[in-house]
Amino acid sequence: MEPDRRNTDTSSLFAARETVEQVEEGLALAPKFDADGLMPCVTTDADSGEVLMLGYMNGDALARTISTGEAHYWSRSRRCLWRKGATSGLVQQVVDLRIDDDQDAVWLRVSVGGGGASCHVGYRSCFYRSVALDAPHEGPAQLVFMEAEKSFDPQAVYGDAPNPTQL
Repeated sequence: MEPDRRNTDTSSLFAARETVEQVEEGLALAPKFDADGLMPCVTTDADSGEVLMLGYMNGDALARTISTGEAHYWSRSRRCLWRKGATSGLVQQVVDLRIDDDQDAVWLRVSVGGGGASCHVGYRSCFYRSVALDAPHEGPAQLVFMEAEKSFDPQAVYGDAPNPTQL
């Protein structure tokens, strides 16, 4: 992941939130970020509809995504802006960017470069496991792998870069 700490001026890109009608039915983008300055972003494959990842965007990430056509996110673990694929080459080209009804969540439909994977663990989707709903509920719920193999070797792609997963 390539850290990006530059600020993008969002003052002309985002409208002020003035009325419920303007936010819900208007034509101007007036995003609402949470107390940490973030909003969730669901990212899906533009062709298959498969959910690839859930990320977060701040104003800079949303503005850069709009201006470049490539997905940018805010890394909560590293506390920096990053362009998806900057290190791995698995760049997400945005095909469609949608905002929800109250403008506090984003949905990206993307085409992924390289091998088509989006997960830093090496799988195509970050949602590569399913929770076994029909298993006995003694102890922790069990996970079932839904992707049989990884799309790429994370060690070969990222080398000694710190793992973004935090315990």
